[in-house]
Amino acid sequence: MPASSPNSDHRGTAALESTWDWRDEALCAETDPEAFFPEKGGSTREAKELCIECAVQHQCLTYALAHDERFGVWGGLSERERRRLAFRTAQPG
Repeated sequence: MPASSPNSDHRGTAALESTWDWRDEALCAETDPEAFFPEKGGSTREAKELCIECAVQHQCLTYALAHDERFGVWGGLSERERRRLAFRTAQPG
């Protein structure tokens, strides 16, 4: 989801920021952002369905994980799902 601006304070994301133009190909850029930031308890289904079809889903998710995006659907995952993914990948073994 390209609604947020990259933050240059994050380390290890120079490659992502230098290729930030992936946002131009994001399907969400052509839709209502409300679907990607539902009210608490609201459905994320519409956003996730769009993400599945998006050519830049991987770049979007990578950006969200690298920048610790805490709100909305990014790369087809909710904030809770991204937290779980980050936790699993940080675990040794």
